[in-house]
This record gives sequence, C-alpha cells and structure tokens, in this order.
Amino acid sequence: MGPNSHRVEQGNIPLEKMGQGAEQKRSQMMSRIRSKNTKPELNLRRQLFSLGFRYRLHSAKLPGSPDIVLPKYKAVIFVHGCFWHRHNDCAYTTNPKSNEDFWLKKFNQNIKRDRKNRDDLIDLGWRVGLVWECALRNSVERTSEKVKEWLNTDECFLDLGINDLVTGP
Repeated sequence: MGPNSHRVEQGNIPLEKMGQGAEQKRSQMMSRIRSKNTKPELNLRRQLFSLGFRYRLHSAKLPGSPDIVLPKYKAVIFVHGCFWHRHNDCAYTTNPKSNEDFWLKKFNQNIKRDRKNRDDLIDLGWRVGLVWECALRNSVERTSEKVKEWLNTDECFLDLGINDLVTGP
C-alpha cells in the first residue's frame, strides 16, 4: 500500500458519511470551477486568433452569453465541458455517486437551457458551434482546424467532440 492509497478509499465514501469537513472542502473545490475563461476555452481562443480569426467574448446581449462571438461569420461558439453539459457517449461524462437526484436535476436543467439558447440563437440568424472539452483535450490544433472549416461554410450548426476528430484509415 502506497502513501496515497488512503485517497482512493476516501473517494468511495458517500458524502453523508464524510462529515462536515469534507462537505466544506467539496464546497470550496466546487466554487473554484469557472464558467468563463476555462482552460479549454483559452486554448481554443489562442489557436483561433493565431489562425487570423478575431472575435468578441461572452456577449451578454446574446442568449446564453456565448464564449466566442464571430460577427463577421454570424457565428457563435460555446466551449462545453463534457461533464457539466452531458456530452453523449463521452468518457468525461461521469455521474456523481452522491446526491444523485440533485445532480440529475442540475444536468437536466443545463441540457434544457443549452438547447433553448441554441434554438434562440439560430432563430436570431446566428450559426452555433459546440466545441466539447474532449476534442480540445485530444488536439487543440485539429479542433481549431475543424472550427475554421465550419466557419468557411454555410452550415448552421457544429457539434465537435473527440469522435469528430478521428480520421479514417
């Protein structure tokens, strides 16, 4: 048994059995999760900028306050975390073991809100791109190239995950 083996055992203890200290620690950890300027978002922005794209950030005037707004292309991009926004069939879309009802409700609200924002943007004439965290973890360069290809088409919607980066034989 290594010096860190106790951490694995603690990870399997239900929250209600972990005590007040663990709840406070979890609350502190959750409060550090950003909704803007996340690492995946910053990586995509840097790469798009290096490809010559200029954009606006987090426009509160648009539904959902998109992460990246490209007015020249009448396009917006959301950089979604696979866990929080429930990317289908993704390894990063895990389900918490504790407080399952709370999480299920939260995830369903996120999905509903995302869908409404996407539909509202499309109704307003915007093209909507969803770039998933898993694609950016796999390759920021290939992901940004796919976004570039999409921006230079008339396609209304982009949904770009890790499976969309895999090329054939």
